[in-house]
Amino acid sequence: MVGEQPGDKEDLQGKPFVGPAGIVLDKALVAAGIDRKDVYVTNIVKHFKWEPRGKRRLHKKPNALEISACRPWLEAEIKTVRPEVVVLLGATAAQGIMGSQFRVTQQRGQWVQSSIAPLVLATIHPSSILRAPDDDSRHEEMRKFVADLKKVALQLQQRRAA
Repeated sequence: MVGEQPGDKEDLQGKPFVGPAGIVLDKALVAAGIDRKDVYVTNIVKHFKWEPRGKRRLHKKPNALEISACRPWLEAEIKTVRPEVVVLLGATAAQGIMGSQFRVTQQRGQWVQSSIAPLVLATIHPSSILRAPDDDSRHEEMRKFVADLKKVALQLQQRRAA
């Protein structure tokens, strides 16, 4: 699974998806029947780009140059891990891999062709669920996110059974 960039908690702990978005991801993986221990998680950008807001460090979207500069690290990870499936979490990761014309809003949950893995699927970043305006929206976005991940679980089951 490839996300955007480390967040504040991830930067401080040196591990991806250990903050609030990681908690959402963990819950969605459980609901989809995917064991987190079987998932390699990383980010397309390897550093936490932020701006100060009082005592807090707030996320700042990485630009194309930063994505391009970090691409060799991601490619080395993919070459080492050799994943059967890559899930692109959010627009930054999806566009960084699939190109700037790729739209998660239009191609979410669809299998797409890519040289990075036999199966590639783009979906939302779990942090977007946290930013939903109300509880009903958060529940609906989580339901859709889990549905996307269930497609991944099904493909993995089918590949292992073959």
